[in-house]
Amino acid sequence: MLKIDRKSDPSTRKAKSSAKSFFVLDERSQRYLMVVVLALILTAIIIPKGGFVPDYYAPGDVASRDVKAPKDLLIPDLPLTEKKKVEAEEAVLPLYDYDAKTGAVIADQLIQGLQLIQKARSEALPAEQLVEDLEDVLGVELDAEDIPLLAALLEGHDDSIDLTLLRNAVLSALDSIIVGNLQLFQGERKRGIVIRDLDSRRESTPVDLDGVIGVGDVQNRLKEQLKGLPDLNKAHSKVIFSLTVKLLKPNLTFNKNETEARKQQAREDIKPVLFQVKKGEMIVREGERVSLDQIKKLRAMREIGSNYSTLGTGLGLFLSILVLLFTTHRFAKTDIRKYRPNNRDLLFLMLNLIGLFILIKLGIFISTALESAFPYVESTSYYYVFPFAAGAMLARIVLNSEVAFVFAILSSLLIGVLFGNSLIISIFALTGSVTAAHWVRHCKQRTTLYRAGFRLSLVNMLTILGLYLMSGRAFDIQLLYKLGFGLAGGILCALIVTGTIPMVEYLFKYTTDIKLLELANLNTPVLRELMVQAPGTYHHSVIVGNLVESAAETINANPLLARVAAYYHDIGKIRKPLYFIENLHGQENKHDKLAPSMSSLILMSHVKDAVELARENNLGEPLIDIIRQHHGTALMKFFYDKAKSKADPGVQQIDERDYRYPGPKPQTREAALIMLADAVEAASRTLSDPTPARIQGLVQKIVNNIFIDGQLDECELTLKDLHRIAKSFNRILAGIFHHRIDYPEPAFKERDKDLNKRKISEDSDREPAKDTKNKEAAPAKSGSEDLKRLGMS
Repeated sequence: MLKIDRKSDPSTRKAKSSAKSFFVLDERSQRYLMVVVLALILTAIIIPKGGFVPDYYAPGDVASRDVKAPKDLLIPDLPLTEKKKVEAEEAVLPLYDYDAKTGAVIADQLIQGLQLIQKARSEALPAEQLVEDLEDVLGVELDAEDIPLLAALLEGHDDSIDLTLLRNAVLSALDSIIVGNLQLFQGERKRGIVIRDLDSRRESTPVDLDGVIGVGDVQNRLKEQLKGLPDLNKAHSKVIFSLTVKLLKPNLTFNKNETEARKQQAREDIKPVLFQVKKGEMIVREGERVSLDQIKKLRAMREIGSNYSTLGTGLGLFLSILVLLFTTHRFAKTDIRKYRPNNRDLLFLMLNLIGLFILIKLGIFISTALESAFPYVESTSYYYVFPFAAGAMLARIVLNSEVAFVFAILSSLLIGVLFGNSLIISIFALTGSVTAAHWVRHCKQRTTLYRAGFRLSLVNMLTILGLYLMSGRAFDIQLLYKLGFGLAGGILCALIVTGTIPMVEYLFKYTTDIKLLELANLNTPVLRELMVQAPGTYHHSVIVGNLVESAAETINANPLLARVAAYYHDIGKIRKPLYFIENLHGQENKHDKLAPSMSSLILMSHVKDAVELARENNLGEPLIDIIRQHHGTALMKFFYDKAKSKADPGVQQIDERDYRYPGPKPQTREAALIMLADAVEAASRTLSDPTPARIQGLVQKIVNNIFIDGQLDECELTLKDLHRIAKSFNRILAGIFHHRIDYPEPAFKERDKDLNKRKISEDSDREPAKDTKNKEAAPAKSGSEDLKRLGMS
């Protein structure tokens, strides 16, 4: 059976490649995605609960900023609307249902009961059976005391009751409007009631209701009517009265459910009371005391924003942030020379900005809580302690001043939006961010952060004072609070940045100046190994470090980065130290037995080996880039010429590219400095008589050759910079190779010689030297040996 190897199938590989490319975004797409995600997150942070409109004011508070209506608004007056709803509810009159048939129904039930009694007497039914039958007919429950009365009524003989007269008497007693609670009815009648006739369903609001009686009055009427019946004895009257009272019920009843439903409907029928606010209308002005009406408008505007236009406001804010981020980034990348962030830098800036806004949002919540705890401090005073400048400080330490400045502008604008389009907060945040970013440049020690924080505190206080004077407010205790919070804000920024830098260095693999200070220690493991394995290279690297540090200061480059990179630029020579001339110390040159091509490969390999060692020791990308670039694409001229001299003319062609370093060329000024200093220091060792003039000529020649070779085409050095670099190299090399005078012999040497002479003259076994040349040469030889002993020759 034929087996198909799908791994080697071209169609399968192509499908996998296309699937992988579908899910993996390129760098440009990643940048766009980061910008969109950042805009979404900032929108979510800035506009929770709809809110550009502050609602934390109480009557009498001083407004911290101007608030204008963003558009034409019809703002509901909630208190007035509620008042009208309550009035409408109270205007609903109680509803009573009137049933005119109630009296006739009661009379008919009573007659039916009496007829049942008469029938039971004729049939001689027991009293218990009669009670059960009566309860079924009348629909009421009889009491125990009614049973003896009914029994007595059954024992009667020829007595008869005229049911027609009885019915008329009961109807006469019930011929009125009867209510269950006459006292409650009288109280509601004063305000007015509505009576609904259950037969005709008509409602009326009668004025004369004096004829309304209660249940007790009906009972009295019933007793009087029963007494007037001639055929009704006392016993019969008592039984009939008891049964009638059990059947008695009012014909005018209060309909509570319908009344409540009508009140609820009356509330719902009331439309919200609105007052109009025109677009641009000033709701409250900064510095004035806020009135209750203004607070109502502010809260109503906030409710409108949260309930009706959150989606629209959020979408508008998202688009605004997106456009702001994109246009600012494009402008800076095109027109600002040193603004070149890669995707890692953009991810760091993105997380930096998000973290900054989360801190500020947390600060707002805390200040709101503190406002209730310390009511004598305005809530806006706490804003000046917020770490607005911490993000720009981090961006400056990790990246550069141009990126930090762009970050400061963006963050300040967005912070102003977060605080309700507050220009004052934007100015305060921008001033502090630029100040803090300036003072943390070339941060070479931790105390630099605290000095920058102290200077930021002073600038914060001056900015607060200026903004306070601009508002036209008189000096009061709130100004002191704000100045104190501004002072604390600078120190807080320093503390936050100090604790954040190590985490940023670890997560994003950045090499900051503080990290460089750690790497500048010559006792790091890789430098100790370099000192042991390749001492000549180690000494060369230290001298190159001195050269580049001085030159970097003259051209405003980063001296610390240049010096540390010089220490590590040749660490790749650890693996093959004896193939480099500075480590031979008089030993046989191994290149004498190698072909020029092999020698060039060994020299090229030290760059690759150095990069690998740098990665193993976590030196960071800036140092790795300089290591890779410090030779650029320079030509190894010695081996190239040697190869051409050995090659047969017309038979073997020597390709110059095989004898050039792989590059790339120096991309930064620090990398270019190390290239120049590396070549100058190596060449300076060939000078037999290193006078200042010869040193100057050598430096000028090497710099010119490197420049002509095009190695400096991709860095930012100018001709003026090259001139300053050459002057700096001349000064340092002249100090290294300065001439020393011949020191005279010490006095104790002369004393020793006199003693020797006396001993020789006194000793018969030794003779004094007779050669005058040897006598004259002896002091010189002794002096030279002393210099060697002191390490000065």
